[in-house]
Amino acid sequence: MAQLRQDHDEFVERETAVLVLGPENQQAFEKYFSEHNLPFTGLPDPSQTVLKLYGQQIKIFKFGRMPAQVLVDKAGVARYVHYGHSMQDIPSNTEILDLIDSLDD
Repeated sequence: MAQLRQDHDEFVERETAVLVLGPENQQAFEKYFSEHNLPFTGLPDPSQTVLKLYGQQIKIFKFGRMPAQVLVDKAGVARYVHYGHSMQDIPSNTEILDLIDSLDD
């Protein structure tokens, strides 16, 4: 999430909302977001409802959910999906911002 915070203004300039989902309950999520002063929206998903909708994987031996990034356009259509194999397998902000820019073409 630190990566997303770094370029938050770039996402705002592109009228792009960042929504972070996590397995924690609402209280834990609110506490984490408050403690880290995160500028985007967090959505607790302890029942894994959204996880299942988008096919995000859980790997018990890697301690939980694998990272997933979904770029959804203003019409609600998923235009890009990346399923990571580890916490290091996350697209860079530049890659995501370039994808957002390409949607305007």
